[in-house]
Amino acid sequence: MSSSTSDSKLNVVVTGGAGYVGSVCAARLLESGHQVTVVDDLSTGHRDAVPSGATFVEGDVAEVADSLLADGYDGVLHFAGKSLVGESMQVPDKYWHGNVVTTLRLLDAMRRHRTPRLVFSSTAATYGEPATIPITEAAATNPTNTYGATKLAVDHLISSYATAHGLAAVSLRYFNVAGAYGQFGERHTSETHLIPIVLQVAAGQRDQVQIFGGDYPTPDGTAIRDYIHVVDLADAHEAALLRATAGQHRIYNLGNGTGFSVKQVIETCRAVTGHEIPAVVASRRAGDPAVLVSSSERAQAELGWTPRLADLANIVSDAWKFTQEHTAR
Repeated sequence: MSSSTSDSKLNVVVTGGAGYVGSVCAARLLESGHQVTVVDDLSTGHRDAVPSGATFVEGDVAEVADSLLADGYDGVLHFAGKSLVGESMQVPDKYWHGNVVTTLRLLDAMRRHRTPRLVFSSTAATYGEPATIPITEAAATNPTNTYGATKLAVDHLISSYATAHGLAAVSLRYFNVAGAYGQFGERHTSETHLIPIVLQVAAGQRDQVQIFGGDYPTPDGTAIRDYIHVVDLADAHEAALLRATAGQHRIYNLGNGTGFSVKQVIETCRAVTGHEIPAVVASRRAGDPAVLVSSSERAQAELGWTPRLADLANIVSDAWKFTQEHTAR
């Protein structure tokens, strides 16, 4: 993270800091000189993903927030939550409790102990299927799944707490995070993201990759999505933390400014890995729009942030290094 964002060194809590995005953010915050306490129940995170130098508290955020925040902190970066779209439709209670109830209890603990800042890891799934591309913060919020609905509910929660209690809050909405940062990368028990799935084929962990839909109204017929490097995303979180304003809840979309098709992703993975990576076109998935690309102009203007690692080959290369290291274990 660039130290040019501010000279402020803060004592912060990173919830979900043993997960993919949370661990990278925790590592970058430590490098910037901040004090970091990671809270994670390790249900989907990994103990060895907690960065060296961070204090680690194992537990459910909803259960430990009150006692932890009593020690006094400058802010919370909230990554902990449930994030599988398909699962959210099958077991919605898990998502309403895990995302909304947990955050409500966290907000209450923050208010009780006067923790002044919050940065929330939200999602562009709050917009559903947008009418215009690229998606700006002015787009209507109309989530098409329970996951997006719970994240939108949390955004409403945060807005009301900021207005009523003076909380300085920022929500960051983004689509597809990819890449890796040294020892910190993407390793989910149930992988649903395109780039790691394609790289698992290259690593011999899968036989082929499925392309869901080859007849979209796009240049090559496959869906186009926005990908942001996990390091750029982490840096945006620090910028948001340092620029959060008391009594305001600001919402920013984060993207790389361009989209890549499924075929482009697969071709890039082939070029980076040197593997053939068999791909088979399957039927479209219900509810998958042809193009989802997010505008990050507001974040760039107000947070002083810009994606520096937006090249797809760099994103894939970093992810491939991480995949190879963890496949060899």
